Amino acid sequence: MVLNYIWIAFFLLAAVCAIVQCFMGNTTVFGDIIGSTFDNAKTAFEISLGLTGVLSLWMGVMKIGERGGAVNALSRMLSPLFTRLFPEIPQGHPATGHIFMNVAANMLGLDNAATPLGLKAMESMQELNTKKDTASNPMIMFLVLNTSGLTIIPVSIMVYRAQMGAAQPTDIFVPILLATTVATLAGIIIVSIYQHINLFKPVLLAALGGLCALVAGVIWGFSKLDKETMDMVSGMVANIILFAIILSFIITGLCKKINVYEAFIEGAKDGFTTAVRVIPYLVAILVAIGVFRASGGMDLLIGGINCLVELCGGNTDFVAALPTAIMKPLSGSGARGMMVDTMTTYGADSFAGRLSCIFQGSTDTTFYILAVYFGSVGIKNTRHAVTCGLLADIAGVIAAIAIAYMFFGD
Repeated sequence: MVLNYIWIAFFLLAAVCAIVQCFMGNTTVFGDIIGSTFDNAKTAFEISLGLTGVLSLWMGVMKIGERGGAVNALSRMLSPLFTRLFPEIPQGHPATGHIFMNVAANMLGLDNAATPLGLKAMESMQELNTKKDTASNPMIMFLVLNTSGLTIIPVSIMVYRAQMGAAQPTDIFVPILLATTVATLAGIIIVSIYQHINLFKPVLLAALGGLCALVAGVIWGFSKLDKETMDMVSGMVANIILFAIILSFIITGLCKKINVYEAFIEGAKDGFTTAVRVIPYLVAILVAIGVFRASGGMDLLIGGINCLVELCGGNTDFVAALPTAIMKPLSGSGARGMMVDTMTTYGADSFAGRLSCIFQGSTDTTFYILAVYFGSVGIKNTRHAVTCGLLADIAGVIAAIAIAYMFFGD
């Protein structure tokens, strides 16, 4: 129901903005809007097509892990923590292992691996869901963990900064790590309040404290490395972990004497089916976003915010980077384009250029994740998922602004 209102709102706002633009003399705006609908529908299909191979690969690997018992073993190891964050998932259920694998892939910035693992986790949780068209509490907690976008190694953003001529491309590493941690912790707390989860249990306190300690350790370790070494180490670690997962699942399957090849093929077929099932949901959300962008609604929104901040006597340096923050919950590629545009316009080492990079790394694409993950299992009633996801995004944005002023403000 929430997605229905949001989808309609995009089109209504786009219509209003387009009419205003026509009166202001922009006679091509409706042509831009129609062109955007075709372009974004094509993009949605291409994204789904691109997901097919990756989904087939990782769902095949996960099927080997299920048959061989690796996923169940991982679930038992994590059950003390996840039974408290996801109290409705039975102890030792495979969904726990799938959730952990997805979260781990996100933390390493492995988007291609995280999406299929996340879809597999959603399918596992859907098996436990008594109302098949309504998001369950575990699904919502899982979605918010994804939308808060905890990423320890934002390699791609540092690469973009290097390409745009930044003097020190890695200078946004620590600010991004701090902002994304705030967003993740805020998301967990917000969902816990909605779902009446007690966060003061010793296991949860230890886990959250451990997360903070891990982040501090990563900050300390990477602060000792130069850019080239950091890129090499982060890429090598990510690849080693991925290959180790695949290899360990295969070895576990061999030890259990299962037909590893047949298990992989069975899982890969599910991956293909899931990729096809996602296409309508992606088309719907990306076309709506594209229409709003082409109508000039985003420009009007930023201009209004700038005027409001000036009237309040505030510093407007951060406003130039806001398009990235506003676009990020809607479209990952759109936010990436906004980030590059901001660095091109103001300079990679400008305050706005750096802040746009922190925005890009502090949260994830809420509506994309919601459309893909919920769409893959046929969820229509999202309950409080959108509210919690957006509140976590807002926490990340506020933290990013504060941290940017702390590190890069005059």
